[in-house]
Amino acid sequence: MSNETEERPSARKVRALSLEEAIDGEAQRVDIEDQKIAIVRIGEIIYAIADMCSHANYSLSEGPVDSEEVTIECWKHGAQFSLCDGNPVSLPATQPVAIFEVETDENDIYILIPESSN
Repeated sequence: MSNETEERPSARKVRALSLEEAIDGEAQRVDIEDQKIAIVRIGEIIYAIADMCSHANYSLSEGPVDSEEVTIECWKHGAQFSLCDGNPVSLPATQPVAIFEVETDENDIYILIPESSN
């Protein structure tokens, strides 16, 4: 079986920030429609993760980013999440948080927001 036949879910490309607004090693919250998203820049790579800790519903964008481990930490209870896949890498969180696909051009960061299946 070929992966080429797999269908990708439909998504809308929405501008989130300019590249200049994304500060290296810090998280910034953006609200896109009903999604709260933390945008994190580490060097030239941009990550987008749901801005809500799965442990206790606190904003992840208010917590520290570890550029070497590529994680973000919930400021309230210390749970850390991988920016690559949204999986928790430390307790007390045990459930992952959503990540979003990112595209950039020379000046802007875009988030691909999945179309709802309603």
